[in-house]
Amino acid sequence: MAKMEDVAKVAGVSKSTVSNVFSEKRPISKEVKERVLRIANELNYKPNYWARSLAVKETRIIGLNMQAEKVKFSQFHLSLLNGVLNECYKQGYRLLVNTLSDNYKNKVEFQTSDPVDGEILLDPEIEDPRIVGRMKQNIPLVVIGKPPQTYEDKLSYVDNNNVSAAEGIGKHLISLGHKDILFLNAPSFRTVSMDRELGFKISLKEAGIELDSDQVVYKDKKSSSVEFGYEKAKEILIQNNKITAIITDNDKMALGVYRAAEEEGYSIPNDLAVISFSDDSVYATEFSPPLSCVHLNGEQLGSESAKLLIDQLHTNKPLVKRIIVPTHFEKRGSCSNS
Repeated sequence: MAKMEDVAKVAGVSKSTVSNVFSEKRPISKEVKERVLRIANELNYKPNYWARSLAVKETRIIGLNMQAEKVKFSQFHLSLLNGVLNECYKQGYRLLVNTLSDNYKNKVEFQTSDPVDGEILLDPEIEDPRIVGRMKQNIPLVVIGKPPQTYEDKLSYVDNNNVSAAEGIGKHLISLGHKDILFLNAPSFRTVSMDRELGFKISLKEAGIELDSDQVVYKDKKSSSVEFGYEKAKEILIQNNKITAIITDNDKMALGVYRAAEEEGYSIPNDLAVISFSDDSVYATEFSPPLSCVHLNGEQLGSESAKLLIDQLHTNKPLVKRIIVPTHFEKRGSCSNS
């Protein structure tokens, strides 16, 4: 296998020039750069990636730190990944995806550092050790979702206006005549659950509807989203026949609700309206009638977060910026016959 000195000798340049061509650490004339790359290709020379990384103190890798149920991505996650990957491709970065289970805090992998220049963190928690750790280590960081209040003005993040989105869903259901609405929310330790609950409460308050304490239920850790949606919907539909509409945190939860409603003899939307915070679902064929949902624009969330992080890496300075990506409510057959 050819070595750097072989390329330098044939190209008539120094080893440091060859090194700078591949590291781009110092400017090299177009003529010399083209000659070195041509010779390297002819000799089948491949620079040592990790040696280069140590020399320039960068890996050209960014991390995406996310939590997924049994590492089975939803359509939202896939859209978000596409957005991040497209930006990485444009700007010459690789992507390291790190999926963590709920017990990640006790895993050895969490205590070690990944070979990344910076990281995008998804699903922030109210008390998030991932953010605390990265901030202490001065690792460039961008969060998708609202960071904990302590860090909201200390790092960049990309988010939807979840308060407004939840308020809009609530108002739509109220306009259809629904007053007894169940909200199957995200886990209580996630920051998004607070914003969505606030928006839901605003819609009820403005309509003069009193919220019962059991109308907002947070997802637990032990169940998958489908299981949680099914179990809670079944429990409520059996015990409380006043509920006429259910809002779910995601499409998987909504799928569980559909299955429970079918078993209990509820017709959607005649007896029960269902709306989800979700992009187009990978389970679309299983929703009959089609599921009404909020498009979160996952691809744009991913793209904007990658741009923010790479800008931070290029300037080598801390960046504090907030980007709000718009949502769109898609009205389908699950909440109205029209």
